[in-house]
Amino acid sequence: MLFVVLLVLASASPARLQTLRNAGVEPVVIVSGVDESQLDGLPPAELALQLAELKCAAVAARDDLPEDALVLGCDSVLELDGEALGKPLEPSEAERRWKAMRGRTGVLRTGHCLRETASGRVAAATASTTVHFAEVSDAEIAAYVATGEPLHVAGAFTVDGLGGAFVTGIEGDHHNVVGVSLPLVRELVAELGREWTSLWSR
Repeated sequence: MLFVVLLVLASASPARLQTLRNAGVEPVVIVSGVDESQLDGLPPAELALQLAELKCAAVAARDDLPEDALVLGCDSVLELDGEALGKPLEPSEAERRWKAMRGRTGVLRTGHCLRETASGRVAAATASTTVHFAEVSDAEIAAYVATGEPLHVAGAFTVDGLGGAFVTGIEGDHHNVVGVSLPLVRELVAELGREWTSLWSR
């Protein structure tokens, strides 16, 4: 019987939490509180990775964590025309984004950082998934933005919610678009000398 390793998710994302739960992992959620605007200007892949590292480090620095836990920090941005698009927050910005994205292709970059609390060892990498957007109408964009869903997610869209009908295809890991690449996390867990299956809740 494997010893179950506790995973601490340094993210407030309900989609990341649900993805991990669906994969048999029941993490403890501790929100990092990191200011995501502090690294503006970096290339998208680097921005996503550095924000993931900051979130992971902020939570791992707490003195109330179990001694033998793994802390996972993640951050996602959509790369379009070389620009990193995070959460739009304002409806007008979400509408502008969608008018620029429709009928086009972007790359969803998710930085992942995994830290072992006992040793302080870190494994980190960025996963990238190509996303093809439908040629949606102005009316569809307005209706979607009015739901509020795109205001709180990187790139102003979801693939596992209302926005799924506006994504015509993806190339790469589907889970990465939701917010956490399960295959990549498995690789990072192995890099730290652990078994992915040891994270399964029992």
